[in-house]
Amino acid sequence: MSELTTHERASLMYDHREADRVPVTDVPWSSTIERWQSEGMPAGVPYEDFFGLDRFVMLGADTSPRLPVRVIEETDDYIVKTTKWGATIKDWKHRGGVPQDLDFQVKDRDTWAKIKTRLAPGRDRIDWERLKSNWSAWRKSGSWIAGGFFFGFDATHARIVGTERTLYAMATDPEWIRDIVNTELDMDIALYEMIWQEGYRFDELMWWDDMGYKGTQFFSLAMYRDILKGAHKRACDWAHSKGLRVHLHSCGNISAFIPDLIEIGVEMLNPIEVKSGLDPVALKKEYGSRLGFHGGLNAVLFYDPPKLSDEMTRVIPAMKKDGGYIISSDHSVPETVSLAEFREFVHLAKELGSYR
Repeated sequence: MSELTTHERASLMYDHREADRVPVTDVPWSSTIERWQSEGMPAGVPYEDFFGLDRFVMLGADTSPRLPVRVIEETDDYIVKTTKWGATIKDWKHRGGVPQDLDFQVKDRDTWAKIKTRLAPGRDRIDWERLKSNWSAWRKSGSWIAGGFFFGFDATHARIVGTERTLYAMATDPEWIRDIVNTELDMDIALYEMIWQEGYRFDELMWWDDMGYKGTQFFSLAMYRDILKGAHKRACDWAHSKGLRVHLHSCGNISAFIPDLIEIGVEMLNPIEVKSGLDPVALKKEYGSRLGFHGGLNAVLFYDPPKLSDEMTRVIPAMKKDGGYIISSDHSVPETVSLAEFREFVHLAKELGSYR
């Protein structure tokens, strides 16, 4: 079989068919990029091109309430600032990790009502210049293009309301959380309808909705069905009406939700977080004919390359059978990974993921 494009490979994976090889991708921290550049990766070359990764492109739109961004404190190591979502965060400059949430403007229905008035779709929320300048090159290179929605539990707790307040409200005032989630989704659909109507045809809908942590999910299956499942299904239905594939990112152990996700039309699940208790090989055995998997390589093992190689040798041959797989870590690439180590990771991934 001749070498395929990423678009051809990904299409076959979604169809649960074998290709020349499994697509290989991953996401390094900004501090990891800094390290690789210090070790010889040219600053002007995208890391995907440098390592020969598959070409995945993510479209975006500004779905935030566009609140003023203000720096409160800044040092050589970190910055404390407000965000356009209404959060106050502490973010680190030269190391990876999730910013620390300090405060949120939305604390109840009244403060949400004020923010909600700012969530009106408009053409100025879309980077039309990026689309115009890059579209032909993306298509010519055979890239796989995803439209990125951002709604649900993750957008609500991480950007707008805060985790504790969101979880409490899911138990005491679920209608309020449903309103936030569906308002977020309305924004996504309206903006991507604008992109679609301009003739920009992409390949999948992907959205981020981290619903789990170590061992279990943040909330019960009953809560998922009552508060989130309807919005998730609406997103899947919108995607399928356009002929798009559906890809969900949810960190943590959400094994209890998987049958419901398949039922509503999710076709690819990411990142299959091993440290949360998920076993990608077991999930493939149980759901592999109905669901594709993206990830499943334990990022903790980046700290021990020989063990990571052993795990790749165990996981990739089982996951690639009959397609339905995209190779990556189950989170991201930390700054402890050298340029040479990641080059070896990509080489072994391609070797183990080959169908030849």
